[in-house]
Amino acid sequence: MKISEIASLLDAEVLCCKDGVFHQVHSACGSDMMSDVLAYVKDQAVLITGLVNPQVIRTAEMMDMRCIVFVRNKRPSAEMLSLAEETGIVILATQKRMFEACGLLYTNGLAPKEV
Repeated sequence: MKISEIASLLDAEVLCCKDGVFHQVHSACGSDMMSDVLAYVKDQAVLITGLVNPQVIRTAEMMDMRCIVFVRNKRPSAEMLSLAEETGIVILATQKRMFEACGLLYTNGLAPKEV
């Protein structure tokens, strides 16, 4: 699935790295706990979260993620957008809750990766 399709499915706004929306992604994870993302997530391309702090960008960078979707109408700070721009991580923001966002992506073919 292309990141642009994710944005469309979630009615999300692209806040950063618009050139990256044509990248293909095959898996995602949803979590507000970055320690869980670091400990349990393998080969995920998209992070879905409601946590808004610079650590989210750093975690996604360490895990080689291509996209972060902020749910519940959360908005990253200018500092976070600058960090994402430096690393080429596409940032999306949606009003949908995490449960709904994950469900929509799953039913449209974006699946969690087997660990």
